[in-house]
Amino acid sequence: MPGWNEKAVPDQSGRIAVVTGANSGLGYVVARELARKGARVILACRSEARGNAAADRIVGEVPGAIAEFARLDLGDLGSVREFAESYRYDYLDLLVDNAGVMALPYGTTADGFETQFGVNHLGHFALTG
Repeated sequence: MPGWNEKAVPDQSGRIAVVTGANSGLGYVVARELARKGARVILACRSEARGNAAADRIVGEVPGAIAEFARLDLGDLGSVREFAESYRYDYLDLLVDNAGVMALPYGTTADGFETQFGVNHLGHFALTG
């Protein structure tokens, strides 16, 4: 979209957003900008330490931001199930399926699927479905 930037994002006040892989990179920026626009942002990440640090960073950078960590390992369908079962809100407005892996040596997920396919496709499919 020519000329698009974060200023084009409409007000998100009262909305809840889950962003996977939000502890760094594009996921972090998306989470931060949604928080800047008023959304409550849930940073769904594998690492509690990195996820909490990212949530704290957002709260420090964005006055009034509401950002929280929730554990989610897309390479473990049990973790995806636990994330969904522990979700404590009555609704979800926005799910950003951002997390992913690329160009890893061959390996398998906790459920026996090839890692890249398991994380990038099956994990998000299970979360979204």
